[in-house]
Amino acid sequence: MTPPTPRTRGEELLLARISAAAGRAHLGRRLATYTAAAYRFRGRNSPFRAIRYLTALVRYRRPGLARAGAGARLDLYERGMTVAVKGRIHVVRYDTTSVFPHRTRPPHDAPRLGITLTYTLTDIDRKRFVLEGKPGHGDAEAWEREIRQAVTRAQLPAALAALDRGERLTFGDIWLTSEQIGSGELSVPWPQVQRIERGDPEETLVISLGGKRHRLGPALSKMPNPFVFWAVVECLRAEGGG
Repeated sequence: MTPPTPRTRGEELLLARISAAAGRAHLGRRLATYTAAAYRFRGRNSPFRAIRYLTALVRYRRPGLARAGAGARLDLYERGMTVAVKGRIHVVRYDTTSVFPHRTRPPHDAPRLGITLTYTLTDIDRKRFVLEGKPGHGDAEAWEREIRQAVTRAQLPAALAALDRGERLTFGDIWLTSEQIGSGELSVPWPQVQRIERGDPEETLVISLGGKRHRLGPALSKMPNPFVFWAVVECLRAEGGG
């Protein structure tokens, strides 16, 4: 068996900084380590601008944008994660972060590129950064699944408790209570919702009422933590709307 390659001095120092940052945030035990491309945004950039930026990067393959990415180290813990990129360590807590997942399909002339996954996250300092995973590069499917499941586990109990107290939950422009779901001035009692699903081509939310389909809210890429939203909806539908 080939012995593991010893860490360099720089790697040891980075690991010490990561462990210290995770300890200060009380993230618990380290569970896994992955690699990905990461992007940091300076100034007052919204998550939506970050998503459009990455969409342009994949669709048009502009060299200036491609150089903006850097290899990042992801360390997943029991209650959060750290992302080390370009000497900075972002610390994320699963119970407070906002995640905007987005999948970008390749242009028609380059289907071989496959679908690119981007995750825009908010760290504990309210700074935003983007993780990117491409087919065949790194462990995108693994870290995506683990982040999605961990954020849902951390935020679902509090969301359901808020509904039990009669509060309203908001996911971007879409809101819901234990009795209704709506967006803007539209509100629909849960018993009237026959079906709720993702729509094409813009990945919008579509509800079926009286045999007709209605668009609800903007594109799902603008919804924070959509996997938590779907978990809440599943619980409400299973309980008959509360």
